Amino acid sequence: MVANNTYEVIIIGGSFAGMQAGMTLGRSLRKVLIIDSGLPCNRQTPHSHNFITHDGKKPAQLAAEAREQVMQYPGVEWMNGLAVSAAALHEGFAVTLQSGETFTTERLLFTSGVKDNIPPIPGFAACWGISVIHCPYCHGYENRHQPTGILTNGDTAWHYAALVNQLTSQLTVYTNGPCTLPAEHMQLLQKRNIPVVTKEIKELKHQNGQLAALFFADGSTTALTTLYTRPPFEQHCTIPQQLHCAFTETGLLQTDNFFQTTVPGVYAAGDCMSPMRAVANAVAGGLSAGAFINKDLTEKAFHRQ
Repeated sequence: MVANNTYEVIIIGGSFAGMQAGMTLGRSLRKVLIIDSGLPCNRQTPHSHNFITHDGKKPAQLAAEAREQVMQYPGVEWMNGLAVSAAALHEGFAVTLQSGETFTTERLLFTSGVKDNIPPIPGFAACWGISVIHCPYCHGYENRHQPTGILTNGDTAWHYAALVNQLTSQLTVYTNGPCTLPAEHMQLLQKRNIPVVTKEIKELKHQNGQLAALFFADGSTTALTTLYTRPPFEQHCTIPQQLHCAFTETGLLQTDNFFQTTVPGVYAAGDCMSPMRAVANAVAGGLSAGAFINKDLTEKAFHRQ
């Protein structure tokens, strides 16, 4: 429920980084609005791992508990909606939602995450986040010692192979086309008995998202229970581009050590600016961003006096 349209901080994105930032700012008696579109990237993931005190909980359960705790702070308000544009003002920013409502703020924090561009391979989308996964640290232990594949190519394939080899001896790299790994990497993979298969993948066979086999264009199949991959992504929110924030070469929001983007007064935390896509990392980033924004606002108020 939104009381009025003017805030000290607007947070765009209400998943873990956004809620943690909201709590940090709420505890500092800041007036905060969290705007959330309800599409977290881990919404299909059955369990969250590698987050101490919360290991194994469902992401939706974690998010519900977090929101309940954050909203106990009277300075924090929540709005379900999609932020579609923003404009710089003389002091602060104006944020407009798809509904047409506009809100103003002194500081703007993006915790809006990224959107994975799922390849058009039948079965891939149904398995994504369940048995087709991106992070050995988030899901590798649960899939240890299993027939495992890596669906990627080049340097990324090499990076994954080195990590996942620690978790299983049944590992294969699937390039889904001509291999681009350099000769020295191919030699090391062969030494580790990690095959490289270049055949085109036609379909992922699964049962309720649990991978069972890969079907190839040449008619052959192979049994598989786990597949690591890193699909291309894009920013979930396009407003940072509208504000002329800078991005890294990989498409993440560029920030300094204080989580501020290249646009003064605009901050970012979580998956939209960090390659370490994990709940614990998002929470840590949200805490830091919230603290630095509060520091910024506090120093501004002191100088004004």
